[in-house]
Amino acid sequence: MKYFTTFIYVVLFINLTQSCSNKDDPIKSKPAELTDNELLDLVQKQTFKYFWNFAHPKSGMARERSNPNAYGGESPHIITTGGSGFGIMAIIVGVERNFISREQAVERLLKITNFLLNSDRFHGAFPHWYNGDSGKVKPFFKEDDGGDIVETSFLIQGLLTARQYFNMINPNEKLLRDSINKLWKEVEWSWYTNKKNVLIWHWSPNYEWTINHEIRGYNEALITYILAISSTTFPINKSVYHNGWASGSSFINGNTYYQNWKLSLGQDFGGPLFFAHYSFLGLDPNGLIDSYANYWIQNVNHTLINREYCIKNPKKFKGYNSKNWGLTASDNHKGYAAHSPTNDLGVITPTASLSSFPYTPEFSMQALRHFYDDFDQKLWGEYGFYDAFNETENWYSKDYLAIDQGPIIVMIENHRSGLLWNLFMSCPEIKEGLLKLNFTSPHLN
Repeated sequence: MKYFTTFIYVVLFINLTQSCSNKDDPIKSKPAELTDNELLDLVQKQTFKYFWNFAHPKSGMARERSNPNAYGGESPHIITTGGSGFGIMAIIVGVERNFISREQAVERLLKITNFLLNSDRFHGAFPHWYNGDSGKVKPFFKEDDGGDIVETSFLIQGLLTARQYFNMINPNEKLLRDSINKLWKEVEWSWYTNKKNVLIWHWSPNYEWTINHEIRGYNEALITYILAISSTTFPINKSVYHNGWASGSSFINGNTYYQNWKLSLGQDFGGPLFFAHYSFLGLDPNGLIDSYANYWIQNVNHTLINREYCIKNPKKFKGYNSKNWGLTASDNHKGYAAHSPTNDLGVITPTASLSSFPYTPEFSMQALRHFYDDFDQKLWGEYGFYDAFNETENWYSKDYLAIDQGPIIVMIENHRSGLLWNLFMSCPEIKEGLLKLNFTSPHLN
């Protein structure tokens, strides 16, 4: 069965206005030589600003992208649910790294949860996009004007992580936890099976199950199944995991690539690197094993294969080398695509290597230094690294996307402290869900 991601829907259904029409972000003069830790601090702080300074003013949620001319000029009003889940985790990092105070974070998160509680939901699930002013669904495409259970899982992952972090006994933090629990408990995960042994990506009040996109692995949606099995109100049966998720045509791989790196799961060469990021912002892959894979080995090898492909550079694109690597979904010189070794357009996307810091810290630091030091700040702006670039085409994005910025700050923090992993994995519901599926993890001991 041909694999479609959320991002390929962008290519099929959305006519993007390219970010090149943006005015350049203001760029300050480059600091003196930084230590590795100072550079990581800078990247996290600058990237954090996307979710703090650039957040939608009424909802507090993350705007889909920074280019005001995108989507026919509607971009400033379009907020993303999945990207906001990543942004909530970024706000936690912001507190921990003293970018903002704990009180400021709680105030912002209460704004977000209040918006969500009073906005459109579809059997408890959030849409892919909202209008940030009205709280009404902004259709991702015509038939996708209802619930998106994958984007919902990315947002719930962030909310549960926040619930675990903001644990003080005071009225505002208690209200925040209560609001998060209400949102979490009202998601009808089992509804999104449509009485089948598989989760269905979308449901619409106007088109019902017309899209009929069954979520079969392996892709970015492992977290969707983990949350669905972990629900205390509307859980799926474990058979949905084994007969749905694990039955995809691209689920089992078993091949080795390059230096004998084996992929237990996934597409040939592993697919785009966001597969190793989105589900694992909170779900800790260290020692995480089920009957199908060791997810740490899976993600490390996926990253190494992606980098090695760029080093070998079979299509001879300009700039690819051991420091200039990373293929994943992003903007490109023609529009948007899920870039990978089997869909290589010459586009390097900084989030690919930077969000892989936990898996390949030495190689990711080499890439970070290269992106920051060697491009005369063509890649660096107000909210950190721009989305993507293609040296062959002399194309350099001036845009930012929430779903690409979020994993950078979160996965760098997981590399540095394990903060988000430890918080999410401390959720008692998640522990119970993993045990139902016979996962092993150090967090379950």
